[in-house]
Amino acid sequence: MTNIDEHHNPWQTLQTAVVYENNWIQVRHEDVINPKGGKGIYGLVSFKNIAIGIIPIDKAGNTWLVGQYRYALKEYSWEIPMGGGKKGLSILESAQRELKEETGFTAYHWTELMKLHTSNSVTDEIGYVFLAENLEAGETEPEETEELKLWKLSLQEAVQMAMNNKITDAISVAGLLKVALLKKIVA
Repeated sequence: MTNIDEHHNPWQTLQTAVVYENNWIQVRHEDVINPKGGKGIYGLVSFKNIAIGIIPIDKAGNTWLVGQYRYALKEYSWEIPMGGGKKGLSILESAQRELKEETGFTAYHWTELMKLHTSNSVTDEIGYVFLAENLEAGETEPEETEELKLWKLSLQEAVQMAMNNKITDAISVAGLLKVALLKKIVA
């Protein structure tokens, strides 16, 4: 790995066309020359927001999951609290807003756990996961598109759910496993 130029882009974009766009995503069709010199196509989904997940933990070691029916999956999903933050705005402020919106909590101690790419072969989406501690309860403020259920459980139980495929959302799994390593939790 010593002679790798990580800044060299072996792809060449010939033409780009926006084929679909709404308030959340843009889908582009791109004609490309691939790294071996052949002509090809690429479909790229660009998100208009940054994905932000939060793992709230209270003094007793409990966390909260958010449950909702996910239209795209056609199934119910348990996840860490999460949402989108507008690009150009503070990621931390967006995380604080999402935590309040989905759980009602205000947290007074925040730690950025990770930056991740959710599916880097088809999207340029960037996500961040925060640990939120020193919690103060309040009222939830869900969006019109959200029918959320909150579930209080031990952090260890949530990690076990990620390990047993009961939580399958990529940001939730990555965040919970990182917290498990940092907090030395055995699932």
